[in-house]
Amino acid sequence: MNAPSPAQTVTVTDAAYARVGEILADTPDKTALRISVEGGGCSGFSYKYDLVDEQPAQDDQVFERDGARIYVDSLSLVYMGGSKIDFIDNLMGQAFQIENPNAVASCGCGTSFSI
Repeated sequence: MNAPSPAQTVTVTDAAYARVGEILADTPDKTALRISVEGGGCSGFSYKYDLVDEQPAQDDQVFERDGARIYVDSLSLVYMGGSKIDFIDNLMGQAFQIENPNAVASCGCGTSFSI
């Protein structure tokens, strides 16, 4: 696993770690949440969330706390540098949310973005 450059740094909030830990505790056959950036969506890119049962790839950045593990691959880090991964729980619902300073536009539904 390579050390990320400062431009590729991603932070994870306590709420996101807690929710990932809850999900993994309820899904014992999975070991981590993988977050990646894919081409697609109405604005050009979208985030993909996958529960996985695998060791991190050599180029993954691994975020881990109290049994909660999140993998982000190096290509996705290029698009996510400086982002904050959070978990929101409010009257509108529950969802992981990524605050990405590189995104210059996003779609109305909030699931895709452009850089």
